[in-house]
Amino acid sequence: MATESAIEVQGLRKTYRDGLLGRRRIEALRGVTLSIPRGEIFGLLGPNGAGKTTLIKLLLGLVRVTDGSARLLGRQVGDRRARRKVGYLPEGHRFPQHHTGNSALVYFGGLSGLSPAEVRRRSPKLLDLVGLSQWGRTRVRKYSKGMQQRLGLAQAMLHDPDLLMLDEPTDGVDPVGRKEMRTLLQGLKASGKTVFINSHLLQEVELVCDRVAILTHGEVRRIGNIEELTRGPTAEFTFTLCCDDAAARRSLAAHQVKDVASLPTGQSAPQTNVTIAIADQPAVDRAIDDVRRAGVSIVAMTGRRRTLEDAFLEVVATPNQKTPAPAGDEPIEAEII
Repeated sequence: MATESAIEVQGLRKTYRDGLLGRRRIEALRGVTLSIPRGEIFGLLGPNGAGKTTLIKLLLGLVRVTDGSARLLGRQVGDRRARRKVGYLPEGHRFPQHHTGNSALVYFGGLSGLSPAEVRRRSPKLLDLVGLSQWGRTRVRKYSKGMQQRLGLAQAMLHDPDLLMLDEPTDGVDPVGRKEMRTLLQGLKASGKTVFINSHLLQEVELVCDRVAILTHGEVRRIGNIEELTRGPTAEFTFTLCCDDAAARRSLAAHQVKDVASLPTGQSAPQTNVTIAIADQPAVDRAIDDVRRAGVSIVAMTGRRRTLEDAFLEVVATPNQKTPAPAGDEPIEAEII
């Protein structure tokens, strides 16, 4: 069990039926395959309507699989023994407003089979972990959106699950809170927990996830660690040169000049920023040699690293011949489940 995957998906397909008498078929997932080992923080990215919510529902056993297979913690999805070891934070969750933080945990702990005494024993540590140690006796109606997210994370961890499935966990959380959540998630990973994150906040995913899958039109189009996803054939470097625009262009004429912008400096010699695409370090060296050979001084040089956002937008912008599911909420399934 120690080396088993936390999530194993092979050729997973889900077709919804919509319209009059369910005759219209919508393929929400088209043969998704992925494997998530235990002890990993895994991120799922995709535009609205990509199939992310459907995938989560399938893994939790909330809807039926049309074709393919999926296993959760070594058991078929839908097996209650596996679900007892899963903590889930849904997107846009709501707590009954009359509850306090403490009583809300007692309520949700009961749904996980924990006694009120056991919940009260665990609650102080959990509330402290999520930054709500002073708010346990306060009614939820007074919580901000970010505080409710923190409480939602506490309830997901209440029964000490092996796998945490978090849907937009930092939605509404301020930058300080996001940093605290990243530290918390890293601590969960260090203790052997597996964390599955669905989020639109690409920067947060880039900072915390070991690997990421990009899902679009119901298909996993790219998967890998951050370095693999952001690796590109060229990098961009911006040279700040002590010369005018024309001289800057001439000094880098042999290179792919992407942008030129003059900088007001208040000095006798003008400065110009020139952005060029460069393939590798030898190309960087040649560009510097060409600039100096032209008698132009280099004031500064900075490189721009390709980001996860760049990779995501590139994947999403790639044409797909198949008909996508409609954007927004996933379609309602007509079959009885």
